[in-house]
Amino acid sequence: MKFKPKTAKLYALFNQQTTMNQNNPNHNASSHTNQINYQPNCTLAMAQKRAEFYQLIRQFFAKREVLEVQTPLLSKAGNTDVFLQSVEANLTVLDRAITYYLHTSPEFAMKRLLAAYQVPIYQICSVFRNNEIGNRHNIEFTMLEWYRPNFSLDALAKELNALVSDLLGYPVVFDYYRYVDAFLDYVKIHPLNAGCDTLKAIANDHGIFVDMGDDHQGWLDILFSHLVEPNLGKTLPTLIFDYPVATAALAKTAKDQDGNLVAKRFELYINGLEIANAYDELADGDLLKKRFQQDNIKRKRCGLPIMPIDENLLQACDDLPPCSGIALGLDRLLMVKTGAKTIEQVLSFTSLNA
Repeated sequence: MKFKPKTAKLYALFNQQTTMNQNNPNHNASSHTNQINYQPNCTLAMAQKRAEFYQLIRQFFAKREVLEVQTPLLSKAGNTDVFLQSVEANLTVLDRAITYYLHTSPEFAMKRLLAAYQVPIYQICSVFRNNEIGNRHNIEFTMLEWYRPNFSLDALAKELNALVSDLLGYPVVFDYYRYVDAFLDYVKIHPLNAGCDTLKAIANDHGIFVDMGDDHQGWLDILFSHLVEPNLGKTLPTLIFDYPVATAALAKTAKDQDGNLVAKRFELYINGLEIANAYDELADGDLLKKRFQQDNIKRKRCGLPIMPIDENLLQACDDLPPCSGIALGLDRLLMVKTGAKTIEQVLSFTSLNA
């Protein structure tokens, strides 16, 4: 699984036009680049709180006999997701110039380990998403990702609850909320039944002017991020589940209570922040390859680079045990813990002053 990407090509253009200045505390590029200041963004007290977070996480998983692992940041394969742009790295390997990619998530390499070791694993690492800068985003950020063989999504949600309770320092109660119900409450339409024209009209009514064409899920993503997401997790941390099947990515699918095909995944929101994203992991190499190929077709249509597919991952799927996996944004959860208003307050250095 992976921490959910937010930035489609057209959405990125819209986002830059409408929210970049308000979301980016360093949006005055001229003043920023002309001032040299070596000082870190976060205070010593914040750095100590981060260190405490890491210590608590390692204690949590050690008690549960979950193995900490480390995988490479660089890979010859990239992420094909249309809504996510990888950071390229031009390397010389054995005197040959080769393009590698900084991972957007440790998912692919961790699944190779999981297929080989057949034991629960976790990792704390930096991940990279190109062109994502703002109050809640940084190109490089810290992810906690873990995989649980023979765990259902319900079991994983309970473990997530226990971990978040430990990290925040008080018992946490999750509110469970269907994706469809969230749309009905905040957008006043059924997301699976509304056509693109209706979704576009709603977007325009709220001052959102982009052209997603006939990309139904693209319209839903924009409306969700602007009209639904800011309201989530205000009273209780909220788990959104039963996402549209178009968002399945590397997740299995199933029928919901209304008979609609949905993705077997959930996301955790606290104070309008997406904190974690979990999948009941798909282990069908042939189906995954088709999804990756479909992604690349969409990327070509959008004028985005075609990404090399991770053939090692596809081969590992043959030995991957039934499992659920989750990625958690540690920087954002630290923001929740400390009351920080922007991500730069919890980072030593942002991408703008690294």
